[in-house]
Amino acid sequence: MGLLSFFKEDPKPTASIAKERLQVLVAHERNQRNAPDYLPAMQREIMAVISKYVNVDDEDIQVQIENQDTLSVLELNITLPN
Repeated sequence: MGLLSFFKEDPKPTASIAKERLQVLVAHERNQRNAPDYLPAMQREIMAVISKYVNVDDEDIQVQIENQDTLSVLELNITLPN
């Protein structure tokens, strides 16, 4: 049994890894659920305007809205080509 344990790697705590992944997914879903209905349309329109001037992919533009106390903040992140 000692020889086999030498070749056996330490097992990863799969339950804790699965829990962390699930927490990330749940947080992402909550964020999407709280987003306004107009956000996808706004993102498409912003993408159309930016595409007139710069060649970017859909994945290069991230639009998010954060609620801070009594106001909402629109965050726009664009990865521009070199």
